[in-house]
Amino acid sequence: MNSQPSILVVDDDLHVLEVIEARLSSSGFQVCKASGVQEAIGILKDKKIDLIVSDMKMPGMGGMHLLKNVRSLVPGLPLIFLTAYGTIPDAVRAVKAGAVDYLVKPFDGRDLINKIRKILKNGYKSSAPGEIPYESKQSYFGESSVMKEIYGLVERIAASNVNILILGESGSGKEHIAHIIHQQSLRKGHPFVVVDCGSTPAGLLESELFGHVRGAFTQAIRDKKGLIETANRGTLFLDEIGNISPDMQIRLLRFLEDRKIRRVGDLQEIPVDCRIIAATNSDLLEDIKAGRFREDLYYRLRVVTLKVPRLRDRKEDIPLLARHFVDKFSESYENKAVELPSETIKWLCNYPWPGNIRELKNALEAGVVLCKNEVLSIDDLYLAGLPEVPYCASSKDKPLSLEEAECNAILHALKEAGGIQKSAAKLLGISRRAIHYKIKKYEIDLSKIR
Repeated sequence: MNSQPSILVVDDDLHVLEVIEARLSSSGFQVCKASGVQEAIGILKDKKIDLIVSDMKMPGMGGMHLLKNVRSLVPGLPLIFLTAYGTIPDAVRAVKAGAVDYLVKPFDGRDLINKIRKILKNGYKSSAPGEIPYESKQSYFGESSVMKEIYGLVERIAASNVNILILGESGSGKEHIAHIIHQQSLRKGHPFVVVDCGSTPAGLLESELFGHVRGAFTQAIRDKKGLIETANRGTLFLDEIGNISPDMQIRLLRFLEDRKIRRVGDLQEIPVDCRIIAATNSDLLEDIKAGRFREDLYYRLRVVTLKVPRLRDRKEDIPLLARHFVDKFSESYENKAVELPSETIKWLCNYPWPGNIRELKNALEAGVVLCKNEVLSIDDLYLAGLPEVPYCASSKDKPLSLEEAECNAILHALKEAGGIQKSAAKLLGISRRAIHYKIKKYEIDLSKIR
């Protein structure tokens, strides 16, 4: 049995393949060669590979496409990119997305051998247990101090079995954070089961959670396993936990205390070992005071609490998040890299994002599809369904609704422009048609402004 490490070399230049093969073979490595991404993927499916060395730029599918497939087929397989000087930014982006390292052409063969040996000696893994992958941090955490604090806490608690309560507005990424916790835990090889307590009717939630036996009620024509039982050895994510009925709160509390369930209509108890992560956009403490939520259940659920801030309260993360989503959707729709001009970034940072990350993500997906010449403009965001008025917080004393802020921004611009709609529209960065529509919508009397 050959114990030599196996290295896959990917490059569309056959001369480069031969040179690297000769260098690696003389250093005691087994070498597989591929002249493109598709051929490399085929080799990965058939052979055990210990490390990949790949060119960054190749005709058709390039290095980033290979990296995406590697992470899907063989998670943790180390990959070193070879890149020309002019494409160093692409290589750096690849390293941030999960590659191990890169070398700039022309490179010294000894440097490549030393890097490979060091990586294999250290048993490199792209995302070690307890460490959140960079892409996950990028896509839903960002680099603000408040989010760094959250993902630092996530890294510390992921390997434990404590129950977690995630608080935050709708669309702020609570489910994604719960999924990251699951993926970084010892339960990651088992189910991550999501229960939407907010949209499931109260009459069906008991059967959904606990299951039922045949004949338990009219529609119960066969035995059904509940979602709690399905999550055995894995993680159960209870979204919008604040919406469950008092009766369901009692049943859930009993399960949390003895870790056993009884299907509807059954007498037998079934032990279930699953971690509970709950989330809500409600103020549970207020619900407790009002008698809508059990205090004992609350303390069972919130062994550790994570509070996810609104996107508008961490605007410094918006440029990074926007770039991440645009890159992701460009790749998904096989577009060329889409540019985000500074004026578009500024508009994104000024918009209040009432739908939080979900709204940002959806708007940018539509923007990538609609944009022309691979440049995502503010007009593309309007076409995506966002309002044609930037956000303007007019009062620090009391919070305004989005419509109030919009109306005040238009009034302010009209006053600055002396009531001239064309000039006010220019100040706001919107079309004359848009400001005319908004003036009618808010019944603004231009005669009083002039």
